Amino acid sequence: MTLKKDKQKVLGEVFDDERIKSFLEYPAPEGVSPDYHLLEKAYRGMKAENFATFVEFFLSAGYGLNTSGPAGKTFLQTIENHRLSEDYVATLKKAGAE
Repeated sequence: MTLKKDKQKVLGEVFDDERIKSFLEYPAPEGVSPDYHLLEKAYRGMKAENFATFVEFFLSAGYGLNTSGPAGKTFLQTIENHRLSEDYVATLKKAGAE
């Protein structure tokens, strides 16, 4: 049995400010902090430079960087050891994440 991908990978997607702001509209699953969930969605869906812009919009909208996720860690603590997270970690720390 072969599984078929239900979504085609989009290469070269344009991330203007409106597209970046659209990541603030993802509802969190039950039991997950909306703040943590939005950071995770942006991290997984954006390049580092777009993520930096997202963090500005995120903070302006009143969200917080230091809420805990399902494992009891902040988002920064969750990603700081990921292999390719250096630029994302720098953005979060610069914005005040702990």
